[in-house]
Amino acid sequence: MQSTISSRSLLRPRSLADALKMLRGEGPLTPLAGCTDLYVSLNFGTLKDRRFLDLWPLDGLRTISVRRGTLTIGALATFADLVGSRLIRKQLPMLAAAAREIGGAQIQNRGTLGGNVANASPAGDSLPVLAAAEAVVVLQSTAGVRRVPFAAFYTGYRQSVLRPDELIVAFEIPELRGRQWFRKVGTRAAQAISKVVMAGVRQRGSVRLAVGSVAPTVIRLPETEQAIISGGTLDAARRALAGEIAPIDDIRSTAEYRRRIAQNLLDRFVTDTGRG
Repeated sequence: MQSTISSRSLLRPRSLADALKMLRGEGPLTPLAGCTDLYVSLNFGTLKDRRFLDLWPLDGLRTISVRRGTLTIGALATFADLVGSRLIRKQLPMLAAAAREIGGAQIQNRGTLGGNVANASPAGDSLPVLAAAEAVVVLQSTAGVRRVPFAAFYTGYRQSVLRPDELIVAFEIPELRGRQWFRKVGTRAAQAISKVVMAGVRQRGSVRLAVGSVAPTVIRLPETEQAIISGGTLDAARRALAGEIAPIDDIRSTAEYRRRIAQNLLDRFVTDTGRG
């Protein structure tokens, strides 16, 4: 059942500073941009929020740049922006690969990286990439800017350290060396929510591996990483993985299926990346 919009209100800031003042003085407000998740909730009648802050016009939050090796991605960069960016394809190709598999062209043209992260779904396709890349989430309020390591951003299922008066404004990714890798398993290649999604970076003596849809939040796999680095058997790495994930049964898949697919993706990661 569709929800009515007559009882809802929308504020439209003219600048980032204006948006932050509105959050501080006129909150609580729910930020929105591409609306690819909010509109689904609105259509199904499950959207409880009543007052919104429209960030879509803030073009300054779409910038993608590199300075001293650090890649900075504005929170309003769309998935189409990520696919089309030369800087992304050069420095973070696994993010471009993830962006290509997020919905169809319409979703990619509207959905934003900041929205995917703020939505806090453990199935978010970009999240394992940011986790494996050890990204930093840049948050801003009228009080100033703070930077939170991606690994510390989520506190539970659909929960994060983001305060009501803050916005995600950018992501900072340090220069990565080694081979980058991304795989998503869903009902279809695109326009489907991930059943399991995994991203990794491997170079000699170092492995970073993150997975989504197998726990309340996206997670890094330190024990699995160590099993690979130590040169142990693939079976040892698979056992480590099994101990680090906690998949559940839901309408999209079973826990057992997710567990098997996660192990299969681990096998593929090890095979595809070799020794770094």
